[in-house]
Amino acid sequence: MTEPTWTVVVPLKRLSAAKSRLRGALPGVPHEPLALALALDTVSAALASPPVREVLVVTDDIVAGRALRALGARVTPDPPAGGLNPAFSRGASLVDGGVVALTADLPALRPAELTAALRAAAAGPPRVRRFAADAPGTGTVLLLAPAGVPLDPRFGGPSAAAHAASGALALADVGPTVRRDVDTRADLLAAAALGLGRYTAELFAPAAAALVAADPDTA
Repeated sequence: MTEPTWTVVVPLKRLSAAKSRLRGALPGVPHEPLALALALDTVSAALASPPVREVLVVTDDIVAGRALRALGARVTPDPPAGGLNPAFSRGASLVDGGVVALTADLPALRPAELTAALRAAAAGPPRVRRFAADAPGTGTVLLLAPAGVPLDPRFGGPSAAAHAASGALALADVGPTVRRDVDTRADLLAAAALGLGRYTAELFAPAAAALVAADPDTA
């Protein structure tokens, strides 16, 4: 039996507005390069996952679009309405086949763990949407819809409960690097403990000493 393949849709705000709660998280590191690094590591890991046939990034940011195309992603503009769910829906509307909505802030994501999650979803009930909650269990990092099934994204706030209420089934035993999204400095430190991808690690390493000096409890 042929393994199902997926198009991963990743929305990304303009870098100046993306990940606002993370602003200033790394001493001496401008915000825009950090926001871009998170997305680059997320997309790189997705592209390296065998069940992923394509990554489609939804963004209006010219710099980010250029960098993500260089990785091998396809890029399409954000819809005029803006917002995370319209961006996911826009991307899904351009896909023929199964869709995986993935947040752009998973810098520790390992291709093997994403692959395991996608294969577990494919082995489950047919024509059923599946989702993975974030590390705290309240948000959503991944929402999967098989071919012919509407994505119906409900990201934002307590979205894990919203996706469950919409009929999506939670994926069990999802790897920690899939669930570790980054909204705050504490999240970034938790991701670093799992092992950051190349792009975020390059920014994190020079700032690590300054972080420890500012807060010895991070050591």
